[in-house]
Amino acid sequence: MPAEADVILSPDFLQIAACPSCHAKLAVDYDSNELLCTDTDCGLAYPIVDGIPVLLIDEARPTPSR
Repeated sequence: MPAEADVILSPDFLQIAACPSCHAKLAVDYDSNELLCTDTDCGLAYPIVDGIPVLLIDEARPTPSR
């Protein structure tokens, strides 16, 4: 069983996953167990809890501007 810090997401999921707020692509941040919106104007980070992405805008955190 993978350690809690190990994130394993299906490549098929990652191809279709989009930010619920702005619909931009999502990127995986393996160090913080989050999915990051790639749109710099949006920039939300969605947590991955027990290997399951929580794609709820209310659960996302803003990231510092790039």
